[in-house]
Amino acid sequence: MAQRYVRIQTGEGQIYYGLLQLNRAVQILDAPPWLKGQSTDLELAPDQYQLLAPCSPSKIVAVGKNYANHAAEMGTPVPKEPLLFLKPSTTVIATESDIFYPLLSQRVDYEGELALVIGERCVECTPEEAQSKIWGYTIANDVTARDLQAQDGQWTRAKGFDTFCPLGPWIVRELSPGARLQTFVNDRQPPVQSATIDQMVFAPDFLVSYISQVMTLLPGDIILTGTPEGVGAVQIGDRIRVEIEGIGYLENSVNVRK
Repeated sequence: MAQRYVRIQTGEGQIYYGLLQLNRAVQILDAPPWLKGQSTDLELAPDQYQLLAPCSPSKIVAVGKNYANHAAEMGTPVPKEPLLFLKPSTTVIATESDIFYPLLSQRVDYEGELALVIGERCVECTPEEAQSKIWGYTIANDVTARDLQAQDGQWTRAKGFDTFCPLGPWIVRELSPGARLQTFVNDRQPPVQSATIDQMVFAPDFLVSYISQVMTLLPGDIILTGTPEGVGAVQIGDRIRVEIEGIGYLENSVNVRK
């Protein structure tokens, strides 16, 4: 099994990066792994920590309509260049945390996606250089208030609510180009989304290069690579699971903020 890099919080509130062991214990690192964090003598048992989102990005850069079938289901052509938008860092939550359904929206959708984790500062990189800037891979759910997206004509509010970017459960260093992404609602079969990541219109290295022509990417930043067809509405009480072969699964319930 590939090494799984996690970010955790102890009962005392201390936050660490670490390596998840097969017995669910965590070997603590002395720094984020993309900053060359090394193993320490500290190991935490499964009951001594809570799993957090696997990184704390300065920004989340997302790519719209990066699967041709999803562009078609949205009634739009495939963009000639990557369609970029930002999600605030405050949208990030961990697996098993609640997605809060906002009072301002009447239609909230799931969007299962592959997320790239940037490992080195990246400015005006070529696609060849960009490949080495991708430190690892995790899973994301680009939750979207679809009615507000249509109403506003731009995506900041629709994509930016707190809890609208579940991320995790951990990061892996390598991923098969043909890995399958699937999304399930309430464990029902078949999956509502199912595609291989090599069906992307713009590949990960191209996306990193393209974005780096616009803005500096920093270690720990996240790039969401787009969602395949099959997006749909969630209801309060639903449980959304996004799976990617070679990583694992990200699972979150939909609730109302108390």
